[in-house]
Amino acid sequence: MPLMTFRLFLLCVASSLAAVSVGCISTPQGKQFGVPGVRDTVVSRYERPIDQVISSAREVLSRTGTITGDDVINNEVSAKIDSRSVWVTVSEVEPLVTEVKVRVRSSRGTADLATAAEIDKQIAIGLVVSP
Repeated sequence: MPLMTFRLFLLCVASSLAAVSVGCISTPQGKQFGVPGVRDTVVSRYERPIDQVISSAREVLSRTGTITGDDVINNEVSAKIDSRSVWVTVSEVEPLVTEVKVRVRSSRGTADLATAAEIDKQIAIGLVVSP
């Protein structure tokens, strides 16, 4: 009997861990299924006006994937790239300093920091190439 009780205890612990590790995350469009508590955002600042940065972000997202949403009021662009959800939020910190947050999640809700860093790098390159 003690072995059976131990296995039952292990089953309860494993199911509790599975239930705690999966949940909902907040996105610019609302709540979405995902694994909470994982870093999924790359934040960068550029000495460019907000219009140049948001246009570079739109160009990069349209070139690498499909734009699914474009909020001009909050300066947020969302896209699908290789079955991953990408959200780019642009905000003005100072008159000529703009902050870009690139967030990427897979279809299973896990973070993809490598893709977020790649998109952020392409936005920066787009800012250097554009006049």
